Amino acid sequence: MHADEVKQLVESQLEGSTVITAGEGCDFQVTVVSEQFSGMSPVKKQQAVYACLTEQIASGAIHAVSIKTLTPEQWQAQQG
Repeated sequence: MHADEVKQLVESQLEGSTVITAGEGCDFQVTVVSEQFSGMSPVKKQQAVYACLTEQIASGAIHAVSIKTLTPEQWQAQQG
């Protein structure tokens, strides 16, 4: 599996999100910026992203994934 495939999976299921991926093989780092995360707990944000990748994790295509979730405002603050 490639980082671009992971990016497409998440973006297709979390509409309006910006996804930045790194990694290769079966280990990936995923940063997701989405307005949908506003008001969600950190656990709910993680669950939303994991839900996009459930099949790939179950099949072993993805072995390890590190997820960072941000609202657009949080993303802007980090870029400052």
